[in-house]
Amino acid sequence: MTDEEQKKIFSKNLNHYISLSNKTQKEIADSIDVSPQTFNTWCQGIAIPRMGKVQRLADYFNVGKSDLIDDKPFSNTNKSKGVTINVLGRVAAGIPIEAIENIIDTEEITEELARTGDFFGLQIHGDSMEPRIYEGDIVIVRQQDDAESGDVVIAMVNGNDATCKRLRKYRDGIELISNNPSYAPMFFSNEEILSKPVKIIGKVVELRGKF
Repeated sequence: MTDEEQKKIFSKNLNHYISLSNKTQKEIADSIDVSPQTFNTWCQGIAIPRMGKVQRLADYFNVGKSDLIDDKPFSNTNKSKGVTINVLGRVAAGIPIEAIENIIDTEEITEELARTGDFFGLQIHGDSMEPRIYEGDIVIVRQQDDAESGDVVIAMVNGNDATCKRLRKYRDGIELISNNPSYAPMFFSNEEILSKPVKIIGKVVELRGKF
């Protein structure tokens, strides 16, 4: 397959999932940290993203990378049943996710997404992640103890309730960054990560806004 053919296939698949999401190109571009101009080149079949961004898009749309890359026919018969997960009002330190009884609601995720790990929903409290994530919104979280720089994660700091922040990794530590510029980034050295401790408990893969 030529590069041009691959670009056309990716463009077709991407535009299909954009139409299903009812989101604008800019909204999706902002969510995966690329410029709207770059995103538009993908939609037009001018360029194709690197695999890291393909994975970010797959996570956003709750599909596999192959659904964006491969030339597959679209069919409603391929639509999977949903898998129900618990939404928690808070996550306290020292309690395994599966043992938490503070369940306030449930959400549904696709079977494809559910096969990639263990998931829970978490209700957001506070305004530190505005304007992208608001008080009362639900984030869908894949349980994991590490993440890539730039990912939005759920982290425990000082044994307090879980907090939602964007992760930045450095050689000498990490930063937990709020979307809201009123909140200063929180930097933790490698020593502080162990001593406080600071612990990542999951990666945010989807946002369910509440109205």
